[in-house]
Amino acid sequence: MESRNPAFRGDAFGQRAGGPGYGTAGYGAQPYGGQYGTQPYGAPGGAPPGYAPPDTRPMTMDDVVVRGFMTLATLMITAALAWALVPTSLAAPVLIVTLLAEIGIWAFITFGRKANAPLVLAFAAVYGIAVGIISHSYNDIYHGVALQAVVGTALAFGATLAVYALRIVRVTPKFGRFVIAAGLALIGLMLVNVIVQVFGGDDGIGIRDPGNPLAYVFSVAAILVGCFFLLLDFDAIEQGVRSGAPEKFAWYCAFGLVLSLVWIYLEMLRLLSYFSGRD
Repeated sequence: MESRNPAFRGDAFGQRAGGPGYGTAGYGAQPYGGQYGTQPYGAPGGAPPGYAPPDTRPMTMDDVVVRGFMTLATLMITAALAWALVPTSLAAPVLIVTLLAEIGIWAFITFGRKANAPLVLAFAAVYGIAVGIISHSYNDIYHGVALQAVVGTALAFGATLAVYALRIVRVTPKFGRFVIAAGLALIGLMLVNVIVQVFGGDDGIGIRDPGNPLAYVFSVAAILVGCFFLLLDFDAIEQGVRSGAPEKFAWYCAFGLVLSLVWIYLEMLRLLSYFSGRD
């Protein structure tokens, strides 16, 4: 069994200690501890003298909730501190440094498949600093827009969870491929927009220009894609609990949820700014 969320693929979701991958035989297909002997886990005679079996257990929904809350709380705390403590004169250099650190930790977790408490919480802390600086900058220009974006993100999360729980949208492999392609397309358009701006086009290709209707369409599409990624997150969590994924997989789930929620929040922040008057 393989998650359709790209953040959860590979060893983290595809293997367990001493057992086969999800994509081959799946959890429970051979007795736990099979690589240490011929007996099932805990059976006498299946391990050498003095061997202590690994201390692990299957992930539960409570594990995901607790770790998700810890990750999101860390992000919110550092965002609040950045909002209050980073002066406007230092906002740009601090933002650049935190974005570089954020990309580095994200790449290590995603490609190195090393999600654990220190890494995920460190990512959330660094990400929170960037979110706090960006939110403060928007709120200084469009008073109250940050709170509106938080409320909008919470509503989007609740609506997406309801859609998933009621099976209004089925998370299939085809749907997963569509979401990933849509996300990459949006990121590609944003990069093209930045490149055009750097080389003389003040408004880029118009996807971030408040005076261009295309900007509204782009932000709405980006929010919807963020909600679709939440659906992939929910599906990965459900599959992990049902299939007996190891407890550590809860950190990957928390990591994916925070990525999706912040994506939605930042796009919500930008969209709402289009409707807000400058102070």
